[in-house]
Amino acid sequence: MKSFLPEIARKTRSDIGHPFYSLQREMNSLFENFFRGFDLAPRGFAGAGEGLFSPSVDVKENDKEFIIKAELPGVDEKDIDVTVTGDSVTIKGEKKEEKEDKDKNYYYMERSYGSFCRVIPLEAEIESGKAEARFKNGILDIKIPKSQSAKARGTKVSIKSA
Repeated sequence: MKSFLPEIARKTRSDIGHPFYSLQREMNSLFENFFRGFDLAPRGFAGAGEGLFSPSVDVKENDKEFIIKAELPGVDEKDIDVTVTGDSVTIKGEKKEEKEDKDKNYYYMERSYGSFCRVIPLEAEIESGKAEARFKNGILDIKIPKSQSAKARGTKVSIKSA
């Protein structure tokens, strides 16, 4: 019957108040709080099967187009999907990484998997059919031209000194 209870309920009163359990809870809290502001967490702190990879994205806008750069290190081109709609760009993908190191006295293998999805809203009308994407050395460059009506909307106002 005890196996159906949460782990905390299976512990005796002396286990819960034990100084080592208290120290472990404080250390876990310390590490979780430290890594909270970053896009990554130390191995073992992520939930089972949860990928925490979120690519860094830069978005620039000029009179003619939107320019989006996404950093996707360790991601293959075939694992990236870019979708452009009338008001946003969606970048989806999956990161798969395997590291293997072996020598006479040891064998080390590490696997890392995770999917990501970034949706970037665009504040102007675009020509989604003319969007271009290039991927080289882990950097995804996307250029999306603005529609003619979006280009014509802005009106420059001259400033006169009083």
